[in-house]
Amino acid sequence: MSTDSPVPAEFRSGFAALVGRPNVGKSTLLNALVGQKLSIVTPRPQTTRHRIVGITHLPDAQIAFVDTPGLHQHGSRALNRAMNRTAATSLNDADLVVFVIDATKWTAEDDLALERVRTSGLPAIAAVNKVDQVRPREKLLPYLAELAKRHQFADIVPISALKSDNVQALKKTIAAHLPVAPAMYADDQLTESSLEFRIAEMIREKLTLELNQEVPYGVAVEVEQLQEADGQLTVDASIWVDREGQKPIVIGAKGERLKRVGRSARIALNDLLNRRLHLNLWVKVRENWADNARALKHLGLE
Repeated sequence: MSTDSPVPAEFRSGFAALVGRPNVGKSTLLNALVGQKLSIVTPRPQTTRHRIVGITHLPDAQIAFVDTPGLHQHGSRALNRAMNRTAATSLNDADLVVFVIDATKWTAEDDLALERVRTSGLPAIAAVNKVDQVRPREKLLPYLAELAKRHQFADIVPISALKSDNVQALKKTIAAHLPVAPAMYADDQLTESSLEFRIAEMIREKLTLELNQEVPYGVAVEVEQLQEADGQLTVDASIWVDREGQKPIVIGAKGERLKRVGRSARIALNDLLNRRLHLNLWVKVRENWADNARALKHLGLE
């Protein structure tokens, strides 16, 4: 770790787990807190499948945010159950929980997520997201009052992760509740995720956006090889589907859909990584991988 700058006497450091139901904005919030895209975002619930750590550096604190899969009630597939376990075990290493909820509605899955927060025994801060969507704005105050009755939160902070409204205030609030401790990561480190993981996730984001509802959850991406030559990074990646009939859907007529996904992912990765990148994509079938424990482990999902 770099020690170029003096560390304040009351420097705080720790893990803050982002917890909440699916599609509540945890990944968008992580990206806003860190100031870089680390977690992919789509309108589809359960887009986040892994534990993703994003690191924020403040003058007097270092916060390691842990983005988790959304806790959901219906865990019929092995993939869903693995995601629920990932979300639950991420609380084991946390110093603090950031309970992310939607300012426009409370659901049964919010109750489920809040119960996990309660049983963790950890101090919790409520991040009330999407406040920009509350109409009329006066409805927010009774919602916040009702929320305060549900749990003894250390603090309640209204935010808009999408617009980065009040995100700086949330960071300072979280930092104030972390233990006094030295920094855990180097000054310039933003994530624990590997380059291969970030590339695979970006491909999966573009694929999910392109497919919409056509291949529900049956898609995974694996980077098989990275090669660098003449300043260009060449990526060979496989897109796994869980049924033979899904393969032509992903490829599209004359391969056009796969080309669009590849082009979109390449442009986004060029911008994110600030380097030239060539992307080779293949579509492969692994029957029922989302219900196969060995396949989930191979793909880093278990």
